[in-house]
Amino acid sequence: MSNINVDVWLYGTLARYGNKTGKQSFANLLIRLPEGSTMTNLLAHLEMPTQERGITFINGRLSALPGLQPDLSHILHDGDRVALFDLKSMWPFQYRHGAMLTDEMARAMNAEKDHGLHHTYKKNNS
Repeated sequence: MSNINVDVWLYGTLARYGNKTGKQSFANLLIRLPEGSTMTNLLAHLEMPTQERGITFINGRLSALPGLQPDLSHILHDGDRVALFDLKSMWPFQYRHGAMLTDEMARAMNAEKDHGLHHTYKKNNS
């Protein structure tokens, strides 16, 4: 089986999953995973519980928000860039509308009665 390389950026408190010291505000890792790996596999490799991450981007496309994480089965490809922000990282509400989304996120937001356009995300939202 072939492997892929994923460029992973961890911001805020999530940096500890990359540098294990927790003394920096970000970590950048080049992670080698088996071809066909998903976001779930990446999180397992990092030993990061998915509920610890907040805003997530895959190749510049919004893929997850706190409490709305439809990207767990997203298949990663060689050269993908994944940015994971901690739950304290803020993204102004007004910029969310019109942001480029992964296909999974677009489907999840369209399924929400408010189309995902609210300014707070509770842990129990899905």
